Amino acid sequence: MFSYKFTGGVLAFLLLFSAAFMAPVIYGAEEPVIVSEDLPVIFTATPVIVEAASAVTLAETAKSAILIDAGSGTVLYEKNSHESLPPASITKIMTMLLVLEAVEQGKVSLHDKVTISQRAASMGGSQMYMEQGEQQTLETLLQGMAIGSANDACVAAAEYVAGTEEIFVETMNKRAQELGMENTHFVNTNGLPVADHYTSAYDIAVMSKELLKHEMAHEWFTTWQTTVLVGLEGKEQTEFELTNTNRLIRLYPGANGIKTGFTQEAGYCLSGSATKEDLTLIAVVMGCDTTHNRWGETMRMLDYGFASCESAIIARQGEAMGTIIVEKGSPTTINAIADWDISLLVKKGEKGQVTTSVVLFDHLKAPVAAGEQVGELIAMKNGEEVGRYPLVADGDIAIASLPEIYIRMLKTLI
Repeated sequence: MFSYKFTGGVLAFLLLFSAAFMAPVIYGAEEPVIVSEDLPVIFTATPVIVEAASAVTLAETAKSAILIDAGSGTVLYEKNSHESLPPASITKIMTMLLVLEAVEQGKVSLHDKVTISQRAASMGGSQMYMEQGEQQTLETLLQGMAIGSANDACVAAAEYVAGTEEIFVETMNKRAQELGMENTHFVNTNGLPVADHYTSAYDIAVMSKELLKHEMAHEWFTTWQTTVLVGLEGKEQTEFELTNTNRLIRLYPGANGIKTGFTQEAGYCLSGSATKEDLTLIAVVMGCDTTHNRWGETMRMLDYGFASCESAIIARQGEAMGTIIVEKGSPTTINAIADWDISLLVKKGEKGQVTTSVVLFDHLKAPVAAGEQVGELIAMKNGEEVGRYPLVADGDIAIASLPEIYIRMLKTLI
């Protein structure tokens, strides 16, 4: 009996001693150290250090144009890409982006019922012909924008998300600044002609790249035709057919977006995207003289991009790249994962020249939040670093309780 008490007393003393004296060493507040030299290479690829093509002649009938890799944002071709021009309905890319971000943040739901205002119902141009007072789900309004380029759907969704279209437009301009869109200023949500409303081919590519991250929109972009029920409930309602304004999805193999635009002032515009294997490209043309040229110029740019480059995936979203012991953690380990698909743009036929390695933070201590950076994925070419990407914690790690720590110490003494 005495020996058990004595042993327990000794263990308790050891626990207090370790907490008081060892903690500053084991759980010190020093900055994390990069370690883990033994982790395996997970992929090899060659990144492209690309400058926009100058010898190539593309988009001849467009006032401005650009071709980018949707993964890295690398510019493969450009023509007057920073010139500010009226965008017409391509404006709706930013409108859809903000609505989908509000959905993602939990501020609104796709299933929410939106009451159509008099202002929304009075929009001209492309529309769903909704009546004041009728209700539509937010998802139906987004379908109207993406497929039928509906101006009334833009205003109704903006009013629902922000309270008024004017407040929503302020958010559009703020988001444009956050994305580095330096040659953009929005005045409305749908691109109907108005003074001081402009953007550039480069800025369109930037917001298009951001919009493509929202996978729920991909189905709308590739839907050719669908119907929605419009009109006041209890009165005569009609099945309104939405036909996609983006003929690229029927003309070009792998086309999957994004948005057309046309007014007399803007000419024929398009932000077109397509995917082949793991490579997605975004081609933007502004100010084409005919709709035929709009499709033709876009397809030629996409052909050029796919013939020149390919994409090498070096980590898939959610893929565990290593495990870290978390001091005082409950549980005691955490996985370092890629927070998104990490890819490098590569030239055709040049795979295998770049190695990748994983480095993880040492002396990581609890608490750790899911999504917190805990390491890095580094790509090297010919001994030089060409890319560095964060790896994050795949879950939350709480601080272990004193009983948990006590039990762990007991196990080490058995």
